[in-house]
Amino acid sequence: MAVFPDTGTLAERAERFAARLSKCDICPRLCRVNRKAGELGLCRVGANAPVASFGPHHGEEAPLVGSSGSGTVFFSGCNLLCVFCQNYGISHQGEGNEVSAEKLSGIFLAVQRMGCHNLNLVTPTHVTPQIMEALSLAAPRGLSIPVVYNCGGYESIDTLRELKGVVDIYMPDLKFLDAESAGRYCDAPDYPEVVRAALREMARQVGPLSLDRRGVAQRGLLVRHLVMPGEANKTSKVIDFIADEIGKDTYLNLMNQYRPCGRALEFPEIGRRSAFPEWQEAQDYAREKGMFRLDGM
Repeated sequence: MAVFPDTGTLAERAERFAARLSKCDICPRLCRVNRKAGELGLCRVGANAPVASFGPHHGEEAPLVGSSGSGTVFFSGCNLLCVFCQNYGISHQGEGNEVSAEKLSGIFLAVQRMGCHNLNLVTPTHVTPQIMEALSLAAPRGLSIPVVYNCGGYESIDTLRELKGVVDIYMPDLKFLDAESAGRYCDAPDYPEVVRAALREMARQVGPLSLDRRGVAQRGLLVRHLVMPGEANKTSKVIDFIADEIGKDTYLNLMNQYRPCGRALEFPEIGRRSAFPEWQEAQDYAREKGMFRLDGM
C-alpha cells in the first residue's frame, strides 16, 4: 500500500511543478517553452496531460501483474522519442486525448477500483507536473495502491527529487550506455550520463525491489533493458553498470521482444528482430556478473 506525503505537501509539490511549466525544465531537454501558454517543446505536450488508454495490463513483469494486473495509464508524447519505439503511435504521433487534472485523478482512482495491484504511469516524464496535481487530488479521496514510474530513464535529478516519497516503484528502461547509439536513435548523446545519474537517484530513494507474500511488488527499483539486434545497444555495458554500481540484487528484465517499429527500417542495423541467441547471450552474461533477480527466472 502506498503511503503518500500529506495532502498539503503533495499540493505544494504540484504548485512547484506547475511553475516550472512556464519555462519548462522538467526533463533534460530543457526546452524552456511556456507550456502553460500553449507553447510546445520536443515532447509536443502543453498544459494538460494526454492519455491514450488506461486499465489492467497483464503483459508487464510478474511482480507488477500479480493476479489482478498492473493498472497502466499510457500517456501520449515522450521526451526521448526513440526512432524504434514500440508504441510509436502514442509517443510520436500523439494518439490520445488531453484530460484535466480532475479527470486524471479520476482515472487513477478508477484503476484502483478495477482491482489493479498498482498505478503504472507509462511514459510519465514529460507530464510529471500534471501527474503530481492529479495525485494531490486522488490521495485524499482514497488512492492507496503503489505508484509505478515507468520511464525511459532520461530524467532530471531535480524532478526525481520532487518525486521522493510519492513514487513507490521506479521502472526505467535503460536503453544504451554509449553516446553514439543514444545520439543516433534518440538524438540524445547525453543519455548515458543522464541515465546513470537517474538510476543512482532512483536506487537511493527506493532501494531494491521488495515483494509482499503474494510476490507482488510494493517498493523498489525494477530495471528494463531491451535487447536489440547486434551491437546496437551494447547490452554488456548496461549489465556491467547495473551489477557494479546499482547492485547485483537489482530486479532486471532483459526484454527480447524487439521488432523494427516506427522509423527503425531507416537504420539497417536495427531493421530486424533481435534473435533468440542474442537475448540468451545477454541472460548468460548477466548471470556471470552475479545478477540473480532476472525476470522470468
